[in-house]
Amino acid sequence: MNKSVNVNLKISDYSNRVLGVVKEKYGYKDKSQALNKILDMYGADFVDKEIKEDVLKDFLAEIDKVEKNKKKAVSFKELDKICGLE
Repeated sequence: MNKSVNVNLKISDYSNRVLGVVKEKYGYKDKSQALNKILDMYGADFVDKEIKEDVLKDFLAEIDKVEKNKKKAVSFKELDKICGLE
């Protein structure tokens, strides 16, 4: 579920032009959609997105399997695959 909030921003002329270009490039109806696109593209560099419940359950089930076996360690690549990051 996407929750939205209203924000009143003061941005530079350059930022306004960038939003206008992104808006036109992706065919958005307003600059808030353009801002959301930019934040979706670069936001993960600053804040992790919320983990979906089914991904978390799969992850915990996989960790539980590893704990029971104790003979096989999970690599970071395998964890990325389990979490849907690969």
